[in-house]
Amino acid sequence: MATTDLIFASRDAHRAWLTSQAKLPKGFRVGVTRFEFVPAEAPKPAKMAITVIASDTPSPAFAAMFTRNAFPGAPVIVGRQRLGEAALGAIVINNKISNVCAPGGVADSEAICAEAGRLLNIPASAVLPSSTGVIGWKLPVAQMLPAMPGAVDALSDAHGILPAAEGICTTDLYPKIRRIDLPGGSIVGIAKGAGMIEPNLATMLVYILTDLRIARDDLRASLSEAVGTTFNRMTIDSDTSTSDTVVAWSSGLGGAVTTADFTAALRQVCADLTEDVVRNGEGVHHVVRYRVSGAPDAATATAIGKSIANSPLFQCALCGNDPNVGRLVAAIGKEAGARWPGLDLSHLRLAVGGIEVFSQQAFRLDRSKETALVAHMKSAELYVSVPPADGLTFRPPVSWPPHERSVLVEIDLGTGLASAEVLGADRTHEYISENADYRS
Repeated sequence: MATTDLIFASRDAHRAWLTSQAKLPKGFRVGVTRFEFVPAEAPKPAKMAITVIASDTPSPAFAAMFTRNAFPGAPVIVGRQRLGEAALGAIVINNKISNVCAPGGVADSEAICAEAGRLLNIPASAVLPSSTGVIGWKLPVAQMLPAMPGAVDALSDAHGILPAAEGICTTDLYPKIRRIDLPGGSIVGIAKGAGMIEPNLATMLVYILTDLRIARDDLRASLSEAVGTTFNRMTIDSDTSTSDTVVAWSSGLGGAVTTADFTAALRQVCADLTEDVVRNGEGVHHVVRYRVSGAPDAATATAIGKSIANSPLFQCALCGNDPNVGRLVAAIGKEAGARWPGLDLSHLRLAVGGIEVFSQQAFRLDRSKETALVAHMKSAELYVSVPPADGLTFRPPVSWPPHERSVLVEIDLGTGLASAEVLGADRTHEYISENADYRS
């Protein structure tokens, strides 16, 4: 999916690249403020960031897609209502607490929007809220409202979108920015996401800004198409967040663009951000690209890809650079047997790193292939874990993406003409450690 294969030797090199990508499209500013508070549910000091993305003038050209989780967060509930409004003038995002099923959650989100509207001199209905963090805790509205003027006062385009990319992070190791420049304007996107990721209409939090002139209905159709083949085809741990949100927003201050050109560019930004989210997954050592072809339809191809990507056994094998391709075949057989018992897999062919490992209903392995498979996996490893001194808390030795390489798994079902690509990751000690003490 990625447009390039970037290599970064250090955090400073990665940050310099982020800065080069961060210029805002015309008509947008961002501001961030941070404050300390004590969650009511856990008497331990925490720090929250409030991020405001504002347009110089509210624009009718905005689109949003949200989680299909049956317990959506209050900001998702409010956000769905905002899709019917005439224009969008600001987005307000907080981290640390996701405002999901908390008492009075919708009223709290609306209170934040009302204060942002007052400070920006726009209707509260022109403000879209977003929250991410711990599920079930209540927003500290009494502390957030006095802090919000700081975010509005900080509104600027001087540092581009980078402050917002940093402000929305929680367990992310680093911020994520992607851009495409077209004649007449640009598309710039940021994403937050590291765990609880198998989207169904979105990923955790994504905000895409453009100054290219595109009609509201065309923008919404373009976003739906782009999301369907990017964010909806990735998984880290098979868990769909309660807060998944993707917003695309045009100021309309740039040049005109054809819908086809815009959709292609938007899809590339979404594809690049999708890779960034997987590569920045909690404890991820390997990004894995599952290319499924020869399927009867795209839905089957996607489901087969995700069945392997979400296999705990195959994920663990990947973590150890162990080409245990028996687990690969077992995962395919599990999905096919449960969902399509009549699917003919007699022509199934599998390859890892371009090396054939299964065909004509039998494994095609030998010692030289095993060695080459291990080398392919090691070449895609983002970092090597160093066991912690206390034996409990694993921490990655890097805080930037060293490269964009991935393990390539190719699955030809031999039953049709449809295809799909799914992005996944391995399962590591760091993932378990991160989620064992996420709230503590």
